[in-house]
Amino acid sequence: MNATVSTAIFAAFMVLTVALGLLAVRGRGAGRSRAGLAEWSVGGRSLGTVFIWVLMAGESYTSFSYLGAAGWGYNFGAPVLYVVAYMSCGYAIGYVVGPMLWAYARRHGLVGITDIVAHRYRRPWLGAAVAVLATVCLLPYIQLQITGMGVVVSTISYGTISLNWAYFIGFAVTTGFVVVSGLRGSAWVSVLKDVLVIVTLGFLAGYVPLHYFGGYGPFLDRIVAEKPQWLTFPGHASGGLGQSWFVTTTLINSLTVVIFPTTVAGYLGARNADVLRRNAMYLPFYNVLLFVPMLLGMAALFVVPGLTGAGSNLALFKLVVDSLPAWAVGVIGVAAALSSIVPMAVFMLVIGTMWGRSVLGAVPRLASRQKLWSQLVVVVAGALALALTYTAPNTLVRLSLISYEGMAQLVPMLLLGLVWRRLTMYAAVSGLVAGFTLVCVLVFGGHDPVWGVNAGIVGLAVNVLVTLAVTWLGPRERGDDRPDAEVLALEDEFPRAEDAASGTR
Repeated sequence: MNATVSTAIFAAFMVLTVALGLLAVRGRGAGRSRAGLAEWSVGGRSLGTVFIWVLMAGESYTSFSYLGAAGWGYNFGAPVLYVVAYMSCGYAIGYVVGPMLWAYARRHGLVGITDIVAHRYRRPWLGAAVAVLATVCLLPYIQLQITGMGVVVSTISYGTISLNWAYFIGFAVTTGFVVVSGLRGSAWVSVLKDVLVIVTLGFLAGYVPLHYFGGYGPFLDRIVAEKPQWLTFPGHASGGLGQSWFVTTTLINSLTVVIFPTTVAGYLGARNADVLRRNAMYLPFYNVLLFVPMLLGMAALFVVPGLTGAGSNLALFKLVVDSLPAWAVGVIGVAAALSSIVPMAVFMLVIGTMWGRSVLGAVPRLASRQKLWSQLVVVVAGALALALTYTAPNTLVRLSLISYEGMAQLVPMLLLGLVWRRLTMYAAVSGLVAGFTLVCVLVFGGHDPVWGVNAGIVGLAVNVLVTLAVTWLGPRERGDDRPDAEVLALEDEFPRAEDAASGTR
């Protein structure tokens, strides 16, 4: 009976999810040739504050928030707070970077970071190369969301739905609406997801401490008395995730998140730059919710002790299934499942856009059907991640180790390139290759953290040094007689200092 109730609730919400995604583009030419790539990939650059807020919150609040954050809290404790730190710092940086990228892309008719790179350096092949690099870094996230949703669905169905079927459901539901509705559909589904996330986590934040410990006071007293190492750095058995690691990881991730392809897709979907400035101020409030799974992961130490390995990621759901009726388990499971579906949809959409525009779309014979190629790549990327989840899950898991550190190496090429005309293509590529290679050597060689700091920050430091050295000592760009206004981000694309407090221009 429990399995029937929770599974029925889950199934109903999955149907609602697909319906919302399809309704999002009703009357906007979905499926007809006049609905172009910009409408599909960046929502026609018309999304307002609410949709941008829920969409970008959806990218940051994934299945990791229910599974990984609780698992880190259960296993290590304090180091998991880096998630709250880097997201909040990233929003502050995004206050400047978001409007800059939005205005630059709108001015030149661009739809993603590969477009921006190709336009800035006048090298279509460079945009294609960045698309390949970004795909390597993004595919693991699709697989992680498929895996996360599979674990959630199998758990809330009390084992009735197998992991393999749960993986397929996640892929099918996401592909079902994102191919047709694109970014706008993801934004609509994000509204449903965020309502459920806020309600369910708000409920769990009060219910679990009261139910198991009699309140927050006794709960926190017990942690201090019995598990004090979970409350200080480097945490419990974390392998050296101390203060230096925390600071450098916060720095590298906050820089990376503002140029992450999925974040940029959110930027470019905004109606205007002020939407992004307001969004940068509102998003940190959403981060408060991240404390809930972190704390509940530590609460599970006393309720379900002895979880090890991947089992620790189920710390939060062990509490949910153990103490709540089936209908409540189903609703909480839907919130977690949608926290997989929304970011998975944006990851798939971004990969499709990059390949449809900068790789396949760069071929003259294929250039007239960029939206169609993008939609086909969405299906292929999702299917590839699903197939690898079934057959070789560790392949993408190992690649995920370099995803954020690897994407960080695009920061000089993208951001520095938009504000410094002298930066050459040779310098940007040399720095990227040097930084990315070093990150791969350190991470796959088991040296992350290195000297107590995040390997990505070491790679980025080398990246910047090589970039500057080649710019000053290497060959100069020749034949680029475009005016600065064509190449660089304009000064009026940055928020003025006196408007920083109000978020206006």
